[in-house]
Amino acid sequence: MKNYTITVNGVAYEVTVEEGAGGAAAAMPAMPKAPAATAPMPAAPAAAPAASAGAGANRIEAGAAGKVFKIEAKVGQTVSKGDTVIILEAMKMEIPMVSPVDGTIASIDCAVGDPVEAGSLLATVD
Repeated sequence: MKNYTITVNGVAYEVTVEEGAGGAAAAMPAMPKAPAATAPMPAAPAAAPAASAGAGANRIEAGAAGKVFKIEAKVGQTVSKGDTVIILEAMKMEIPMVSPVDGTIASIDCAVGDPVEAGSLLATVD
């Protein structure tokens, strides 16, 4: 047996370690399995209403890999060039994805929380 003092977050713990046969650590008994869940899983929330994917002529694509943080516009909303339509979160930064043209949002092709890759279609504008 060996005795050790281990300090975690400023609190000291005295620990005794026993070696198993052949110098290897003794096998730990298996933990009992948790009972299977009987309640059904809740349904996923419905996505925001959107026109068919890629309905508009002008695409708004993800500029970087990340996660959809916020959707600022709705299908049918009029936007001006440079207006924020979607906000992505990447590496703890919020990155606005803006409308490339004046027009109307034709489709929103993502939902809040969706993971996206660079170049993924987020929305379209007519």
